[in-house]
Amino acid sequence: MWLRNHTSSLEDFILEGLFDDSLTHLLLFSLTMVVFLIAVSANTLTILLICADTRLHTPMYFLLSQLSLMDLMHVCTTIPKMAINYLSGKKSISFVGCATQHFIYLSVGGAECLLLALMSYDRYVAICHPLHYTVLMSRRMALMMAVMSWLGASVHSLMHTVILMHYPFCEHPKISHFYCELPAVVKVICEDITVYETILYISTILILLFPISLVSTSYAFIVHSMIQMRSAGSKRNAFATCSSHLTVVFLWFGAAIYSYMRPRSLRTPLQDKVGSVLYSIITPTLNPLIYTLRNKDVAKALRKVLERGTTPP
Repeated sequence: MWLRNHTSSLEDFILEGLFDDSLTHLLLFSLTMVVFLIAVSANTLTILLICADTRLHTPMYFLLSQLSLMDLMHVCTTIPKMAINYLSGKKSISFVGCATQHFIYLSVGGAECLLLALMSYDRYVAICHPLHYTVLMSRRMALMMAVMSWLGASVHSLMHTVILMHYPFCEHPKISHFYCELPAVVKVICEDITVYETILYISTILILLFPISLVSTSYAFIVHSMIQMRSAGSKRNAFATCSSHLTVVFLWFGAAIYSYMRPRSLRTPLQDKVGSVLYSIITPTLNPLIYTLRNKDVAKALRKVLERGTTPP
């Protein structure tokens, strides 16, 4: 589908990478791999716990498992290739590999934006309409939310991947990044793409504006409902229910806005890498620690599994 005129090699993109051969960067690489292993372990553990414990088979925890799956896919799409290139001394990635990486990371990132927004509706129903929660947030509704997130983001990602990879790239294109991120790939196109950049900027605003608007609306109703609560205990419980979700929302959307909404004239390769590290490594690592593993029900499920494993037969 993607026919190109400029290169005949399958490995025709050069990834600049994140680290060099200095001792300092070797230590940073080691630290990155430790964080990567924590992200993979924490998100995998979250998914397994939610699947294994029947008490966690509720819409809220189903959505949490989808969030962990997205985080897991995000880190596994970007970090292993960076690590392989660094350890092997190579900096190349094939055209198909770059397109695939671009499609997956953009799909997962967009799906997480949509899912976090829809999860704010779950919090709204739980706090503002607790008696109708099982009706308004059924398992079918949670499944529809997950499907809408994955499908909407995948269509958006496929559109941009196909358009982007049909442009002619410069000879021996060198991407100033450690993976095929959209803004970095755009810079190695050897053609006037002013129109496409405008379309890209508008679509980015839309895919961020809709979730942020939904989150803001949901929490406006939540705050109004909390103000009307007479019990201090009820207010604390409501705040505890929402604080983790809000923290994850601020981390994710803050990093996404920093990476994609800045004007091109203000971008530097170092700033782009820092922003990408935030939402491709740090945020997927913090999400399960902030949102899931601190949850009392998940902690009980974890203790139950550990006790089962340490109890002699």
